[in-house]
Amino acid sequence: MYFGFIYPEYLYLLFSIPALILFHFYTMKNIGGKSLKFANYEAIARVKGIDLYSKNVNVLLLDILIVSTLVFSLSGLTMYKEMDVSSFSFVIAIDSSESMGATDILPNRISAAKDTASYFIDSIPAGSRAGVISFSGNSYIEIEVTDNKQILRAAINNIKLTDKGGTDIYEAFSTSYFLLKDEENKAMILLSDGQINTGSITEVIQDAIKKGIVIHTIAIGTVEGGKTDFGVSKVDQDSLKSISYSTRGKFFTANSQEQMKQSFQDIIPITKKLGAINLSFILIIITLSLFVLKEFLITFIRISI
Repeated sequence: MYFGFIYPEYLYLLFSIPALILFHFYTMKNIGGKSLKFANYEAIARVKGIDLYSKNVNVLLLDILIVSTLVFSLSGLTMYKEMDVSSFSFVIAIDSSESMGATDILPNRISAAKDTASYFIDSIPAGSRAGVISFSGNSYIEIEVTDNKQILRAAINNIKLTDKGGTDIYEAFSTSYFLLKDEENKAMILLSDGQINTGSITEVIQDAIKKGIVIHTIAIGTVEGGKTDFGVSKVDQDSLKSISYSTRGKFFTANSQEQMKQSFQDIIPITKKLGAINLSFILIIITLSLFVLKEFLITFIRISI
């Protein structure tokens, strides 16, 4: 394990710390001494039974820590360590066409697809890479391939049903390949009810084999079907099975979380890789906490006088 910086040029800001220290003691000696002898710490300490000097030094130490954590955050402090990650990079393709509004899976198919996709993100090891697209007649990139699970979940949650006609599976595949083209091992997770009426399944299979993309399909819906604004929509498992089996992928049905958990373990091969964990967000939280602590300490000093 070791640490590195994404933007090391910001580390020069640490040279502001000596200036901060000099300014602090200059202020205590010159300004504080002229203001009602505020710096007469010995007299105040005898009357109040407190040590104001040490408290002001504590304020200085908090200032130094605040500047340090802020600079390290701006510099993109990153921890590198060997970790379990998926040997594949994934694009999660979520069908957002009108038929995904059917209620045969409560509350509706699109919600079930989003829940399943989020559960998949939770299942992959930290450091694994994935992207998210939604598709109907057109495909939309919700988030490019990243290892940030928080961003991936947010992108999934933001997907809405579209009123545009058609479900173009080939465009969804093409968009997924565009996101995966620079990745070493490529896999697509297709969540759909299989009601594909635009684009050729055969063409998708042929291109996936040619470009080395594994497609796993997850059927969202029931064979009996569910009501939509345009009538009853039934899941087409045969189309989804054909895509997955032909591209060396796996076919699943989103019936229960326990079943999906086991299914996901089958499609997430694990390997040891050097993973990167960006600590910037954690450092920002620490900086804000230190700032609040400093304000409490200053307030306490004022009350003590």
